[in-house]
Amino acid sequence: MLPSKDAGVERRPSGSDALPPPPPRDRVGEADDKEVHHIQAHVRDGHDDDDDDDGRPRDASSHLHPERTLSNVDVPVVPPPPILNDGGNGDGGDDDEFKPPGGPLRAWMQVFAAHLINTMTWGYAGTFGVYQLHYTQSLGLPAAQVSWIGSVQVFLTFAVCAPSGRLVDAGYAREAAAAGCFLAVLGTFMTSLATTYWHIFLAQGVCTGLGLGVAFMPALAVTSSYFRKNRAFALSVSTAGTSVGSVVFPATVQYLTPQVGFPWAVRCAAFIALVNSVAACLMLRPYLPPRKAGPWVEWTAFRELPYLLFALASFLNFYAIYTGLFFINSFARNIIGFSTTESVGLLLIVNALGIPTRPFVGYLASSHFGPINTYCVATFFVGVGFFSWVGVTTRAGMYAFSVFWGIAISANQGTFVGALASLTKDPRKMGTRFGMIETLSSFATVAGPPTAGALIDRSGGTHLAAQIWAGVFMTAASGVFLSSRIAASGWRWKVKI
Repeated sequence: MLPSKDAGVERRPSGSDALPPPPPRDRVGEADDKEVHHIQAHVRDGHDDDDDDDGRPRDASSHLHPERTLSNVDVPVVPPPPILNDGGNGDGGDDDEFKPPGGPLRAWMQVFAAHLINTMTWGYAGTFGVYQLHYTQSLGLPAAQVSWIGSVQVFLTFAVCAPSGRLVDAGYAREAAAAGCFLAVLGTFMTSLATTYWHIFLAQGVCTGLGLGVAFMPALAVTSSYFRKNRAFALSVSTAGTSVGSVVFPATVQYLTPQVGFPWAVRCAAFIALVNSVAACLMLRPYLPPRKAGPWVEWTAFRELPYLLFALASFLNFYAIYTGLFFINSFARNIIGFSTTESVGLLLIVNALGIPTRPFVGYLASSHFGPINTYCVATFFVGVGFFSWVGVTTRAGMYAFSVFWGIAISANQGTFVGALASLTKDPRKMGTRFGMIETLSSFATVAGPPTAGALIDRSGGTHLAAQIWAGVFMTAASGVFLSSRIAASGWRWKVKI
């Protein structure tokens, strides 16, 4: 006679002798403070999974308690990333205790990788003024037509941020960074071979622009995920690479062109970008678990009034800000009487001031004032700079304006990413939410410089109309940024946000 399948199996008593119920679950939020969750359960051999030990149907609520259905084994479960409740500055207790994986060394390595990528992306895109001057002189094209090359490049850099950001959230940060760097370097090499307007437009405007946008978002999202308390400072250090690139690339093109010619000067810039790209891609180490599910565009974010107002203000900001970067060279040369070399030197002054300004302002934003508060003030002073540009009539005034403008625009651009990051509580959505605003702003960047160029052409070469136009839009942007800040924290002016 075969033994019963229940032979040797200790039967658990039912009724009053049954095992006591499992202890109550921890309150919501307490489990998030532990690095490892352990789930314990008992196997009920010889019984249907839906029946209790005494044969009665198990209570439906047991399906909600994994400790009643899994094996008696401790199972480590990776906790989700913490949800930020303090604007991303780390003033809350949970954020102060956050320790990035790999320790501080790996975290700051991500900052350096992002610094290199920013050197290549926004550092290259922000120096189109040198190319603008060369193309108008060598090709004899109107300023507005040449501006379309730079504006399309910046437009695509912004426009592809939304899909690139979603790829980063889905776990493809390194792949996106590598693909973007490849396109940017390829486009720069192709620019050195271009001989006609449409060649330049496709190589520098389209190919390079796509690459810059795809490469930028991984650097931002990965760096942001490694920091809580000093996030604004870390991001400002990474964006200081923009200022480094804005000095290195125009100086390379401007000062090597008389020695080796324009094509080889551009190729030298491309080799610099190649070295930067390889080093950055090797150091980039994303750690957040991928967020495979979810839409490419998080439309619900626009239901948040602070985020919606920030998006509108960003559009106004980027509609005007590139007027100064694109046309400061032509103003110095055609209105004040600077030589070509001297006018490029002004652009180098503006960009070089960003190297110390961005980290310093980022430190103030992170430790004292808050990123959004700092960004509102910086944007207002950029608007003031446009209006003060109207009064520049001498060489000394031009140098003084360049210093003021360099500090103001560096503070504006250095705190933008930190301000936007403070409106995103879940770091797993950082890429998507940031990319959405960047893509929206792309339509402003594609229209802004040609509008300014058209105003200059219609005014017979004077810059007055473009200066006032840019000043009005920047001042309006600072007001809308202030509205976003009020929507997020109310009328409490001493709040660090």
